[in-house]
Formats: sequence, structure tokens, C-alpha cells
Amino acid sequence: MNSAALSVFASIPSPDVSFISLGPLTIYFYALCILLGIVVATLWTNQRLTRRGAEPWVVIDIALIAVPLAIIGARIFHVVTHPGFYFGEDKDFWAIFRIWEGGIAIFGALIGGAIGAWLGCKWTGIRFWSFADALAPGLLLAQALGRFGNWFNQELYGLPTDLPWGLEIDYPNAAWPAGLPEGTLFHPTFLYEVIWNVMGVCVLVWAGRRFGLQWGRLFGLYLAWYSAGRIVWESIRIDPSEVFFGLRTNVWAAALGVVVGLAIFFVQRRRHLGAEPSPYQRGREWSAPGAVQSQEADDFVDVSAPPTSEASSDQATSSVTTR
Repeated sequence: MNSAALSVFASIPSPDVSFISLGPLTIYFYALCILLGIVVATLWTNQRLTRRGAEPWVVIDIALIAVPLAIIGARIFHVVTHPGFYFGEDKDFWAIFRIWEGGIAIFGALIGGAIGAWLGCKWTGIRFWSFADALAPGLLLAQALGRFGNWFNQELYGLPTDLPWGLEIDYPNAAWPAGLPEGTLFHPTFLYEVIWNVMGVCVLVWAGRRFGLQWGRLFGLYLAWYSAGRIVWESIRIDPSEVFFGLRTNVWAAALGVVVGLAIFFVQRRRHLGAEPSPYQRGREWSAPGAVQSQEADDFVDVSAPPTSEASSDQATSSVTTR
């Protein structure tokens, strides 16, 4: 078997379909991957917050604000960093709103989601950093699941490669680089990021338990880990992107993510030496139904007035008489 045949035999095929049609409804696998990630992150975050003493499913109240703002932020960031896709002659302006066709940016999602989470935490009384730490492993796992959407869409792949795990892309393809022959294989950057993110989930879970990372330090570690990987993957991707000072927009964003993540980790480490007293803001604590509270113990302690002196005297007289 020659090397060319071996390369094709060992390559990673791309899916033949990216959506299914159910009557008038079109369901994109890209959207399903993102929705699956949201569900997984929500369930895991709920479990982690509840274990710390938060009200079960309070995460839903926060997610109702954070998820929509994350999606909006992700789309805005993508549009702003890819203006040539949507603005100018012969461009379809309304494509901005067809998010199901692809085109969201995780760094925009982090900004929008952080704003939404902060608002949700103010609403529910949960400490923002407690929520962020509880979310970190699930968020990274959700990002790993979401990358499979790029695989279904045959998008965001890397430079040509002759490695046996090269990714097959249908030809012709709207994103096919000019000058490359049919059959060219590409670096599967979606898979690289999936592997990196899953490794990061293991690191976060281990570090959180081993060192008791709280006060936002676990989230800072998440942001630094994820962003460090994105610097590498973005550097080998060949999809169109705005370039500033020789680097793609998302490389700059990822570098900033590393700096912000490390800053959160070390600043919070210096500011808070002890453990968090509660996942709730002071004065907003929640207790499970039926729990005994020392300040509300009337139902469990006899607080009735003691017998009067007259009643005591009658009792004493009665006792002497019957004696």
C-alpha cells in the first residue's frame, strides 16, 4: 500500500450531513452539539453548587439570564471580528441573525455569559465567584462537546497535513483554500481542542479537590488553560479572520484570556486566604425545608411562661393536705 493510500485510509472522514429535516423544521447538528453542552454544563454545575449548600436548581435561574446573553455575545463578537462576511456589496445583512448556520465566538460568549451570570447571581443571592468555580469544569466540557458542531459543518479546520489523522473535507467547499488539490487533508483543530478541553476538565476537577480552589481561582485556572490551547489552535487555522500586527483576532483574545485568568487566580489568592463561608452572599443564605435554625427555634423549644407563684402555692398546699 503506497503512502497516499495509507494517508487516506487512516484519515478522519467528515460527516455527510449537517442537519435533518422534520417536515418544515430543519434541525442542525451544530445547534444540537451546543444545546447538549449547555445541558451537561447546567446539570454538573447544579450538582456542584448543591453539594456546597446552594438551593437545588438555583442554577436554572442564573442560566435563564446567562445563556441568552452568552449566545448574543458570541454572535456579536463573531460578526465584529468577521465584518467581511456580513457587510458590503453582495453581502446578506440578514445572515447576521441566522446563527444556526454557524458563526459564534467563545470569547464573546464568555463576556456575555459573565454579565448574565453576574446579574443572575445578584438576583438569586449566589456569590458570583462561587458560581464561576462551580461552572468551570462543566463549561470546559460543554466547549468540547460544542466543537463537534464544527466537525458536522466541515469548518474551522487547520493547515494541510499528511499526518494519518488528517481531516477529510468535501470538495468543493466554500471554505476550501485556493490552489489546494482535491483530496488534501487538514489538521482537525476541532479534535485537538476536544482533547485539550477534556484534559483540562480532569485537571480542574483534580486541582479543585487537591488544593480547595475557591473565590474564583478555579475559574481563573479554567480561563488560562482554555485560552492557552486556543493560542495554538488559532495559529494553525486557515479560516478567514481579521489580522492585527500579524496575529489573528482570536489569538489576541486568547492571549488576553491567559493574562486575565492568571490575574484572577493570583489576585483572588492574595485577597482571600480562607475558605468561602457559603455559596450565598451575606444575608441571602438559603436553608433546606425542615432544617433547624437556631434563630427560628420556636417550633422545637418550649418557650411558654413558667407557672405563676399562685399556681405553685396551690400545688404545694395540695401536696401537704393529701399527705
